[in-house]
Amino acid sequence: MSILSKGMALIVGLGLVLAGSATARADALQDIKSRGTIKIGVLVDFPPYGLMNEQNKPDGYDPDVAKLLARDMGVQLQLVPVTGPNRIPYLLSGQVDLLVASLGITPERAKSVEFSEPYAAITIAVYGKDDVNVAKPEDLAGKTIAVARASTQDTAVTKVAPQSATIRRFDSDAAALQALMSGQVALIGCSNVCYLTIQKLAPGKFNKKFELSSQVQGIAVKPGEAKLLAWVNQFIDKVKTNGELDKVNQKWLGEGMPAVLKKK
Repeated sequence: MSILSKGMALIVGLGLVLAGSATARADALQDIKSRGTIKIGVLVDFPPYGLMNEQNKPDGYDPDVAKLLARDMGVQLQLVPVTGPNRIPYLLSGQVDLLVASLGITPERAKSVEFSEPYAAITIAVYGKDDVNVAKPEDLAGKTIAVARASTQDTAVTKVAPQSATIRRFDSDAAALQALMSGQVALIGCSNVCYLTIQKLAPGKFNKKFELSSQVQGIAVKPGEAKLLAWVNQFIDKVKTNGELDKVNQKWLGEGMPAVLKKK
């Protein structure tokens, strides 16, 4: 065989290998079903979305979603603890099949992974006493709202509050929360994670008035895994529709599924 023929054979062989690799990657869903186990990466240092429970096992919002996903697929679940920095490398290197790890959907991250439709959101909203009649930004006229100084919620409240509203800025969320608890203010701008603390300190006394902004999270898969991504999106639609995702929100965040997650 001539050198040219050998070179052509090598190129053809390499092409077949790459094509086979692409096919295998595109069949990740079938691979998971065939082996009967799915490996899902979750954070364990970001409560209430991810934490280690008293049994030293991953728990929280994300693990609960992962459990629903594995049950719906009909496979065993292997939860793999990951960190913020290593979660995408774990996915790309094949150490996990999916990430349900509070991964905010951003254009930069979308260059490395493919995102499902949103399944979770960290929202910023105005919360307050049940008897305070506020449902939209205009209703803040003449009201006093506590926020953490120079925070995302400070920016969001300042942007929509009428001129007659008073925005009281504190050095931290904890200080703003204390002002709400002590009755110094009747309203607060904070995240849904902060609201969980409010619910624990004074259950049933405060509620969400209206949302200001949100950062949505998606389930991440490796690029090229179209079948797996399509299945994940169908799963998310299902748990949104049947109320299971709403129950996860209620369990871990003390409120229903945020508006940004609801199907239009």
